[in-house]
Amino acid sequence: MRVVGRDVLTAFCSKHRDALSWIEHWLAEAEDAKWKSPQDIKLRYSSASFLNGNRIIFNVKGNLYRLEVTVAYKTSTVVVEWAGSHADYDKRN
Repeated sequence: MRVVGRDVLTAFCSKHRDALSWIEHWLAEAEDAKWKSPQDIKLRYSSASFLNGNRIIFNVKGNLYRLEVTVAYKTSTVVVEWAGSHADYDKRN
């Protein structure tokens, strides 16, 4: 997959250094992945939540943080939309 929005991850990790390892690992996996459907993601990330518009919420570091992405399966693109604390996610939604 091609990952767009790395600046969001960089900004997030600069504030939340404890999440850096998780984000780096997720990024490496996402770049190597060939996700064709939500099921492909669910097989690897069982706690991920799937929303309308191909938006996916990943629980980062045991749900301490959240990562929101949009996946365009046909073009093999993952767009990082937002990353932050679980509390900030709840405020947004």
